[in-house]
Amino acid sequence: MTRSFSNQTFRFAPSSNGFLHLGHAYSALLNFEMARATGGRMLLRIEDIDLDRCRPEFEQAIYEDLDWLGLGWELPVRRQSRHFDVYAAALDRLRARKLIYPCFCSRGEIMASVASRPDWPRDPDGSPLYPGLCKRLSEAERNRRLASGRQAAMRIDMAAALKAVGGGLGWRERRSAATEPDGREIKAEPALWGDALLARKDIQTSYHIAVVVDDALQGVSDVVRGEDLFMATHLHRLLQALLDLPAPNYHHHGLLRDPSGHKLSKSLRAKSLRALRQEGLSPDAAREMIGGERIPVPRIAL
Repeated sequence: MTRSFSNQTFRFAPSSNGFLHLGHAYSALLNFEMARATGGRMLLRIEDIDLDRCRPEFEQAIYEDLDWLGLGWELPVRRQSRHFDVYAAALDRLRARKLIYPCFCSRGEIMASVASRPDWPRDPDGSPLYPGLCKRLSEAERNRRLASGRQAAMRIDMAAALKAVGGGLGWRERRSAATEPDGREIKAEPALWGDALLARKDIQTSYHIAVVVDDALQGVSDVVRGEDLFMATHLHRLLQALLDLPAPNYHHHGLLRDPSGHKLSKSLRAKSLRALRQEGLSPDAAREMIGGERIPVPRIAL
């Protein structure tokens, strides 16, 4: 049985792998406004499990950018890199129920195995569904490879996981946490992700595990994030059910886009808030660019 939340709690959870841009500012401000409108709590979480890409200078810049926007949050700030043991414990619970298995495949091996199948199904991110190469290994062979020092990722056994929860998964999607308290029910279809990775070889966890565990531990009742993470919620609801974690309400907001229609992103080198500050942009001007004081929806494509 899942537990329920007593108070509305919101969070902004950026990764410290680059400088924030206006798209991040929009999401942060929207969370802040929803928390203020509902009398809820506002949390900040630093999602820094990728130790190779996340850096202290980017984390410090997050604090400076949010302070410049006039936002406040409760202390202490949760940093995921300090809680790998908690995520490992969640994976251990799934392992004990035989709902995950080790995967030794490289990305190249997976791509090669489906190269002759242009019709091979893909997950919502566009990657081929895992073809089950390591799923077919015997327990003895898995143990032999692990004992030899082979690194392994961990994948969910989707068929076993769906059988364990028995169906009926869904979530409450709100257009506005303030004005639409009930929202609408979305049916979760985690099978779209196939045997998804729940722990990478290099860091032994994943965004999916870390985010559902942290949201539960921090009492997050309302997850307000970009629509690019809407499909991930199908998998997150499955993990919440398997780990007996409460199901937050969700609000997946629209994204700010550049003139070519691409979402603002670090990988496409969207101009950072830090750069805009150095050019003389004021916090009020930044708020106006992304929709004004109450920012109900993205106003313009930047």
